[in-house]
Amino acid sequence: MTFVSQGFTRDEIRELVHEYHLQPYGTKKTWLAKQSMTEWTFRRWRKLVFEGDLDRNLLPREHGGMARTNGELSAFEKARAKEIAEHQSEVEQLKGRIRELEGTNTALGKAIGLLHELSVPEPDTAQTNDPKSS
Repeated sequence: MTFVSQGFTRDEIRELVHEYHLQPYGTKKTWLAKQSMTEWTFRRWRKLVFEGDLDRNLLPREHGGMARTNGELSAFEKARAKEIAEHQSEVEQLKGRIRELEGTNTALGKAIGLLHELSVPEPDTAQTNDPKSS
C-alpha cells in the first residue's frame, strides 16, 4: 500500500518519529498533539519507518508476521543514535581539518606576499664615469 507524506520529506518524517520515541513516558500524546499532523497520520508514518519502506512509500500488508517488538524498536533507536554520533564525530573532524587548512592557507598567503615584496626590482644605481683607480 502506498502512502502520501503530506508535504513532509522522508528525512523530516524519520526525525519526527525519532523525536516521538525520545519523549519521556507519559508525554508522547501531548507532544503529538502539538505537532502539525493527526494521530492517524503519525501512526502510518511510524509504521512506514519501522515496518515498511519509507523511501518507496510502501507499507506491508496487515498480517502479524512483520510487527516489530519493543526490542527491535529499541535496537533501531540504538543504531540510529550510533549513526548520528558517528556523523557528528565525522563533522567535527572535518571542521578541525578545515580550520587547519585555513590556517595553512593564511600562512601561505603571507609567505607569498613576502616573496613578492622581496622580488621587487630595486631602483637602478646612478652610473659614475670616474676612472677606476688601480
